[in-house]
Amino acid sequence: MTENRIKRRAERNYQVQVKRNLNRNFAVHLVHGLLGQTGFRLLNAPTFLPAYVLLLSNGSNFAVGIALAMQSLGMAITPLLGANLIEHKTRVLPTGFLIGGGMRAMVLCIALSGILLSPSSALIAIILFLALLGLFQGMQGVIFNVLMSKVIPVNKRGWLTGLRNFLAGITSAGVAYLGGHYLIGDNPDPFGYSMTFLLAFVLTSIGLAMLLLVREPEPPTVAPNVTLKARLSQIPALLRNDPAFTRYFIARSIATMGRMAMPFYILYAGQSLPLTGATLGTLTVAFTLSGTISNLLWGLLGDRRGFRLAFLASIGLWIASTLLLFFSQSLFLSTLVFIGIGAAAQGFQTAAANLTLEFGHRDNVPLRIAIANSSSEVAGTLGPLLGGILAALLGYEAVFICSVGFLIIGGAMVNAYVAEPRWASTKPH
Repeated sequence: MTENRIKRRAERNYQVQVKRNLNRNFAVHLVHGLLGQTGFRLLNAPTFLPAYVLLLSNGSNFAVGIALAMQSLGMAITPLLGANLIEHKTRVLPTGFLIGGGMRAMVLCIALSGILLSPSSALIAIILFLALLGLFQGMQGVIFNVLMSKVIPVNKRGWLTGLRNFLAGITSAGVAYLGGHYLIGDNPDPFGYSMTFLLAFVLTSIGLAMLLLVREPEPPTVAPNVTLKARLSQIPALLRNDPAFTRYFIARSIATMGRMAMPFYILYAGQSLPLTGATLGTLTVAFTLSGTISNLLWGLLGDRRGFRLAFLASIGLWIASTLLLFFSQSLFLSTLVFIGIGAAAQGFQTAAANLTLEFGHRDNVPLRIAIANSSSEVAGTLGPLLGGILAALLGYEAVFICSVGFLIIGGAMVNAYVAEPRWASTKPH
C-alpha cells in the first residue's frame, strides 16, 4: 500500500511539473517547429527536390524514385535504435540535440554538393546524403515525439501541432516563393537549388537551438535499460498485448505506400507546365499554405473528436486530390491539386503521429513510435522505388492509380478495425 502511495505521489509530482512549465514548453516547441519545419519543408516538399534530381539526372524518373527511396530507407532503419537510446533515460533532450545536429549537417552537405561538385557527382552525393539524413530522421522522429509526449498533455497536442504547422506553413510559403523566384529563377541550375537548401539549413539550425529553453520533467518510471537485441525480442509480446495498436500500424504502413506518388505530382504537372522557378514556387506555396491553414482544423478536429477521424478524413482528401490530377492541364487546376495534397499530407502526418502516442502505456511510447515509424518508412522506401518503376514503364497515371489503391486499403482497415484509442484507454499518456 505504501509503495502504491509513493507511486501515486510521484505521478502527481510529475504532472505538476508538466503543468507548471506548460506555457514555456508550449512556446518553445512552437518556435522550434516554426523554424525547423520551414527549413525542412523546402527540402521535403514534393517540388524542389524531385525537380532538382530530375535536372541532375537528365530527366530520369527512376533516379527520382531512388533518391526519395534512399531517404525513406534510412528512416526505416533507425527508429528502433532511437527508442533504445532514450527509453531508459529520464531526460531525452541531450540525445535529441545530437541527432538533430546530424540531420542539419546532412542538409548542409546536400546544399554544398550542388556548388562544389559536377552534376553527375552531385547526384550521387545527394542520394548518399539523403540516405544519411534518413538515418538521423528515423531516430529524431522517435526522440522529439517522446519529448512532446512528456511536456505537452494529450488534449493540447493537436492545438500545438496545428498552430505550429500553421505558422510554419506561412513562413514556408513565403520562403518557397522567394526561393523559387529569386534563387532558382526562370533557368533552374544546381547553384539556385543549392542556395535554397542552404537557406533551409540556416532556418532548421536556429530552430534546434530554441530547444535549449525547454524544461524537461523527469517521469516517475521509465522502461528498463536493456540491449537493442533484448528490446527487439519484446516486440512480439507488445504487439500481442495491444492488438488495436498492431492493426493501426499495419494499416498506417499500407496507407503510407500511397506516398509513392509524392515526387511524381510535380513531374506530371511538368508535362503541361514549364518547371521554372516561378512555377515551382507557386505550387510549393499552394502545397505549404494549404497544409498551413488546414493544420488548425486537423488539430482542432483531433483534440475534440480524436485523431482517428482526422486520419480517415486526410486519406479521403488525398484520394480526391490525386484523382483531380488526371484533369489538370493548367496552372490553376495543378494549383488546386497541390492545395489538396498539401492539406491531406499534413493531416495524415499530424494524425498518424498523434495516434501512435495514444495507445498503451507511457513507458512504451518510444518503442511504439519506433515500430510505427519503421514500418511506415519501409513502405515509404518501397513506394518511391515502385513508383519510379511504374513511371518508367507505364507512365505517371499508373503511379497515381496504385497510390490511390493503397490509400483506400489503409483507410478501410482503420475504419473497420481500429477504434479511437483515446476513448478506449485510461492509462497515462
